[in-house]
Amino acid sequence: MRRARILTGAGLALALGFCGTGAWTYAQARADDSLAYGRERDEALADGRDGIAVLTTLDASTRQRAERSIQDWRTASTGPLRGELGDTEAKAGDSARGTVTEAAVTALDTRAGTAKLIATVRVEVTPAGTKKPTTDRKRLEAVLARTGEDQWKVRALSAVPVEEEKGGEQR
Repeated sequence: MRRARILTGAGLALALGFCGTGAWTYAQARADDSLAYGRERDEALADGRDGIAVLTTLDASTRQRAERSIQDWRTASTGPLRGELGDTEAKAGDSARGTVTEAAVTALDTRAGTAKLIATVRVEVTPAGTKKPTTDRKRLEAVLARTGEDQWKVRALSAVPVEEEKGGEQR
C-alpha cells in the first residue's frame, strides 16, 4: 500500500513537471521574435502572390471588363506603380491570365515595412477574337510595401532575365 502511494506521488510529480515545462515552452514561443517574423514573412508572401497574380491578369474582352481589371491593378499596387497603372487606357483587346506557380520572399524588413519577392508566373494570353490561349512563363521580382491597412501591396514589379545555359538552351 505504501509503495503504491509513493509511485502515485512520483507519477503525479512527474506529470506536473512535464505540464509546467510545456507551459513554460509555450509561453516562450509565443513571445519569440522569430515567430512574429515568420508570420510577417508568410503574410508578405501570400499578399505578394495575390498581387502578382492580379497584376499579370487583364480581362480585355470588353472595355468595361478592362476598366475593372485596371481598377484591380490599382487595388493590388501602391506608390508610383499605382499611379502608372491608373493611367492605363481601358480598351477591348487581348486578355491575359497570370497564375503564380512559385514564389519566395528574398528580403524582409519588418521595421521599414518593405519586402522583396521573386516569382515564376504562367501567363495565358488569349488574343482578341480567338478562344485558344498561348502560354508563356515569366520570372518576376516584386518590391512590396506594407500599407496603413496592414496589407502588403506591390510597389514595383520587374522582369528577371533568364540566363542562358551552355548550348543555347534556356531554363
